[in-house]
Amino acid sequence: MTVILTTRPLYQGWLNLLMVDMCAANGDLFERHVVEMNRAVAVLPYDAERRMALTVSMPRTPVMLAGLPDMMEAIAGILEDEPADCARREALEEAGVQLGDMIHLGQIWSIPSVVTEKIDYFLAEYSAGDRIAAGGGLDEEQENITVHELPLDQLWTMFAQKQINDGKLAILLMALRLRRPELFSVPVA
Repeated sequence: MTVILTTRPLYQGWLNLLMVDMCAANGDLFERHVVEMNRAVAVLPYDAERRMALTVSMPRTPVMLAGLPDMMEAIAGILEDEPADCARREALEEAGVQLGDMIHLGQIWSIPSVVTEKIDYFLAEYSAGDRIAAGGGLDEEQENITVHELPLDQLWTMFAQKQINDGKLAILLMALRLRRPELFSVPVA
């Protein structure tokens, strides 16, 4: 059985970077970097009547470093309280939408080989009247969020054409398609 021998911090801040010394069952010693991050939430608000969904885009430094434009993303944030409450708060801050009932899809490790972050995924219905604010994020967080309300068929077509690069949005869109196929009129493939 592989065991952890020691853990030492390399950096501590918004996230923590650790070096972990390990020993394999055969006695081999090796090191692993681990990025410690808090739990997070992701939500895809969808309007079943109008067959629309809310997504966001914002400048992301790693994406910019890769020379790519802002990507379409699911509404998400770092967990600060109960997951469903956090998802509702993020939806209001980022997209200006007030959400009620949430469908919890589960909790998924984002990158278990390196990162401790786990994400709680939610689907939530909304209606046009639930859009009570502009969204865009909190000024003090400098997120510069753009809100997108798009037809579900357009989002699915973007996904099928490999234009959705955010894993959270891909997971949520596939879950919605599985749970509510009647909301989509474009083929799966």
